[in-house]
Amino acid sequence: MATLLLIIIYMAFISLGLPDSMLGAAWPAMRIDLAMPMAGAGLISMIISGGTIVSSMLCGKLLNKLGTAKLVTISVFMTAIALFGFAFNKNYIWLCIMGIPLGLGAGSVDSALNNFVALHYSARHMSWLHCFWGIGATTGPIIMSASIAKNGLWQKGYFTVAVIQISLVGILVLSLPLWKRFQSSSGEENTIQNSEQNVFKIRGVGYSLLSFFFYCAIETTTGLWGASYLVNTKGVSADVAAGWISIYYFGITIGRFINGFVTTKLSNNALIRVGQIIIGLGALLLLGFNNSYISLIGFILIGTGCAPIFPSMLHETPVRFGKNNSSRLMGLQMAFAYMGTTFIPPILGLLLGVIDIWFYPAFVFVFLAAMIFSNEKLNRLVK
Repeated sequence: MATLLLIIIYMAFISLGLPDSMLGAAWPAMRIDLAMPMAGAGLISMIISGGTIVSSMLCGKLLNKLGTAKLVTISVFMTAIALFGFAFNKNYIWLCIMGIPLGLGAGSVDSALNNFVALHYSARHMSWLHCFWGIGATTGPIIMSASIAKNGLWQKGYFTVAVIQISLVGILVLSLPLWKRFQSSSGEENTIQNSEQNVFKIRGVGYSLLSFFFYCAIETTTGLWGASYLVNTKGVSADVAAGWISIYYFGITIGRFINGFVTTKLSNNALIRVGQIIIGLGALLLLGFNNSYISLIGFILIGTGCAPIFPSMLHETPVRFGKNNSSRLMGLQMAFAYMGTTFIPPILGLLLGVIDIWFYPAFVFVFLAAMIFSNEKLNRLVK
């Protein structure tokens, strides 16, 4: 029963990753049809991110009312409807409106399933869960590229992913009795509902939220500004730089797969610290050497270092703060992670435009130092 349910959860996380990277892949074609400027994707992306932040913060209350299975089923249905909305229109305002349920649904699925796996499965499965998200995020642009190449229509790409999502809804509906039996045998319902304490008053919560915020600042800014750094400071061509950044993302994905095996040897805290050290080494290579190939190694190291940190921090949540607080804290942590993803990259872009993009690795060090400080303070407080 537990294995079958885990397979369904992995499928849900692949579907969660599918639309995440499609907007960027489709936008060059979309903006021509919609007669929008290049920056037009920014508003849609911000609306989606806003929805994920709101639903993540509400996830604890929603889990209390609905339970994991119903919340995930409803949320995946919302994302499917939103993607069908993307597929059947050529109106920019309508796309912005459809971004609301897409973001709300994605945030709930992400927070609810992270909480469920943290409570009921080992650390290796949390790492593999996020590896499967990477598979979805990698597959989404491939589906979009194939649809545009074959039909010249970006709508077909969204339609294909919408069909995948609605198929998953059917699987989730059929699996509802399985979730119910699992929750009854494991006592999840009591775990979710027992705590009335204000989560912000729990010892160490603030440092945990900062750790998630600064981790996502590192991961996202590296992906967004890494290619520009390579082109403008190392003399790498734009197409090669884009390929090297894809290697960075591949490093995160494959690193999380490998990390699933390493979790049997090292604790979550040890994996977090090892990841932080590797990120520091990667940033040092970027800052200290002019050779472009050494910079590539630096990006690979940053991606490899990122791989164990996020899933390990998530899996440690019920250990640090208790199972009774896990559902509400998981959503709050995901909300701060999304804030780091949403707000830091554009702010850093403005700063780098004023000073020089050569300083980009220095900001990685600043974010890394803030994450290390927050995480170590948290470890001392929850001992």
